[in-house]
Amino acid sequence: MEIQEVYAKYPQNDPSILIPILQDIQEVCGYLSEDDLEQVAQHTRLPVSRVFGVATFYNQFRLRPLGKHVIRVCRGTACHVKGSFDILTTLENELGIKAGQTTKDLQFSIETVACIGACSIAPVITIDDEFHGGLTVKAVQKLIAALKKTNNE
Repeated sequence: MEIQEVYAKYPQNDPSILIPILQDIQEVCGYLSEDDLEQVAQHTRLPVSRVFGVATFYNQFRLRPLGKHVIRVCRGTACHVKGSFDILTTLENELGIKAGQTTKDLQFSIETVACIGACSIAPVITIDDEFHGGLTVKAVQKLIAALKKTNNE
């Protein structure tokens, strides 16, 4: 679906379409740019501040593009007890970004999730939807080093 098709799908001047149109635009573009928010405001006849408020209120919306490699860190109870905070801290240090951010070169994004649903292999992360469990700080450092090496080849 193209961006023009998204707008054609929704009636103009209808504020009730705000969340669905934002979802569809993000699906097409990968995130919501400032221009996207302004265009949605025009389409719905809502103030840009209201559109921005909705886009920043809900966790499902991103205002920056995700990196090539998306790393999701489980912060559920089992993972927390088994050291997911140390895993998250290690990822942040290795990549130079905090959870919710993307590296400047757009290679890596870190996200936290409430539960991945793989408690038996805690602590667990996913990298590009591939599960990595039973992690240690050293194992995370090796994973990131291997990904960085692959990116540089």
